[in-house]
Amino acid sequence: MTQIRETDLYAPVKTFLERQGYDVKAEVGAADIVARRADDELLVVELKTGFSLSLFHQGIARQVLTDIVYVAVPQRKGKQFLQSLKQNKSLCRRLGLGLLTVRLSDGFVTAHLDPGSYKPRKSKPRRERLLQEFSRRVGDPNTGGSTGRSLVTAYRQDALRCVRVLQANGPTKASEVARQSGVERARRIMADDHYGWFERVGTGIYRLSPKGSGAIAEFRDVAEQLAAVA
Repeated sequence: MTQIRETDLYAPVKTFLERQGYDVKAEVGAADIVARRADDELLVVELKTGFSLSLFHQGIARQVLTDIVYVAVPQRKGKQFLQSLKQNKSLCRRLGLGLLTVRLSDGFVTAHLDPGSYKPRKSKPRRERLLQEFSRRVGDPNTGGSTGRSLVTAYRQDALRCVRVLQANGPTKASEVARQSGVERARRIMADDHYGWFERVGTGIYRLSPKGSGAIAEFRDVAEQLAAVA
């Protein structure tokens, strides 16, 4: 396979812009392509053989010259490229950059996005879920950026409260687990059993599974914190 070079993108992009009435010149100052149409604002295009952090750094750097900055990459085949294109189009939108792809087989250029200011649209439902999780979570049981241990959510904390009751009492009715733990959704948590901690041994009666018996040890620091505020 012939290796793609940045220079392979130049002629198709130049032709694409000239058809729109631009005068186009390459390697003007630090920019790969600079174009001008009458008294319109300058247009700059940065060329790369693929999406990269360097490409976006260059695009942002050119925004001190003009608001109309595009990045251009070769159009490739396959689902992997389409997924990458989707993700990087979203990134370009947030950075205020335009995005072009060049089909090198025939020089066809596609403008996927024009430059423009971006203001993210807020999601009220997602914000409410975030606030609810924040307010319901006891303490700060996780370390930002950590890996290797499951995240401790408010749901997991409620499940641990149920574990503590069953560990102390043995098989117990769900209503009693809810009363002693203070977890209103105890029945649903034990029935859904997302963590494999609970076993139903009768109508509305639950006990700890072997995995559940080890949950307190696995999350000892969290369990101790929950016990302190019980």
